[in-house]
Amino acid sequence: MTMPLPATMRALQQTSLEGPQDMRLVTDAPVPSPGPGEVLIRVVAAGVNYADVSKAHGTFRGGPRPPYLAGFEAAGEVVALGSQVTGPPLGTLVVGVGDGAFAEYAVLPAAAAMPVPAGWDAEQALGLVVNRPTALAALRPLGRLAAGETVLVQAAAGATGQAAVTLAKHYGATVIATASPGKHETVRALGADHVLDSVDGDVTAEVLRLTGGAGADLVLQAVGGAAFAAGLAAAKPVTGRVVVYGLAGGEAAITNWDLVYRYQVHVVGFNIGVLIQAAPRVFGELMGELSAHVAAGVLGPASPAGYALADGPKALAELAARATVGKLALRP
Repeated sequence: MTMPLPATMRALQQTSLEGPQDMRLVTDAPVPSPGPGEVLIRVVAAGVNYADVSKAHGTFRGGPRPPYLAGFEAAGEVVALGSQVTGPPLGTLVVGVGDGAFAEYAVLPAAAAMPVPAGWDAEQALGLVVNRPTALAALRPLGRLAAGETVLVQAAAGATGQAAVTLAKHYGATVIATASPGKHETVRALGADHVLDSVDGDVTAEVLRLTGGAGADLVLQAVGGAAFAAGLAAAKPVTGRVVVYGLAGGEAAITNWDLVYRYQVHVVGFNIGVLIQAAPRVFGELMGELSAHVAAGVLGPASPAGYALADGPKALAELAARATVGKLALRP
């Protein structure tokens, strides 16, 4: 089943592994056809994620080889169904993950195309299948958060960090967040109990001071670089957990000597794509819990900063430079 479709479309093509500055707007990319189990959407908004930056630099493991159509998170209207697909029906607004999202049309797996919540527009649904499940998984099934515990959320002003702050407070945690000074009010407004300076502050010393020397029960770490060690040192010895789900600030090493003598903590590596593939039951439960939070108003619609499709390279560069707050969207 299909609606009338053009043969070609505008899209952003990554032409090198030198970074997002080598992303080019093309006007004659073929409109893809949905295969078995897939749907085609007319993209209303595409989500910008740090993984897009990693792919553009060739540091995303197993990432695409250029030239490729960039982006992987999209929200829009279902305009064609592949074979063996019974829904979602044509015209439904959905959000999902599929290759080539920075374009006017993109293909998504039908089973994972999540209907946009009632009353939300497509752009407001960005983050529902990437950032918010990442935050929830890091806190609950992987981080084993319990009410009354203290959570350190590093990079709390980003889309995933903001969701983590909101959810951690909902689950009864004390939240210590880190962000650059210009973003502190945004994070405080989400309910963070303490907001630390991620640029010039001594995060480890501050966390230890705020916890009476005990350290944080759970640390969410997506920054990498020097902040990785700060997060490890801020975790409570023996029972503290550190969930590592990103490396925006660069790679950081940890040795067995470190774990025996310096950081006696539980280090949990986490990649949302691997979770979906390797533990689909856990992911299904996660999305059920997430849907309940949306229905209850715990997680409201996103308010992304919007960029024109042609400004995709600028959006990715600003994200990489940590010059942005919250979710970013490209509008074809």
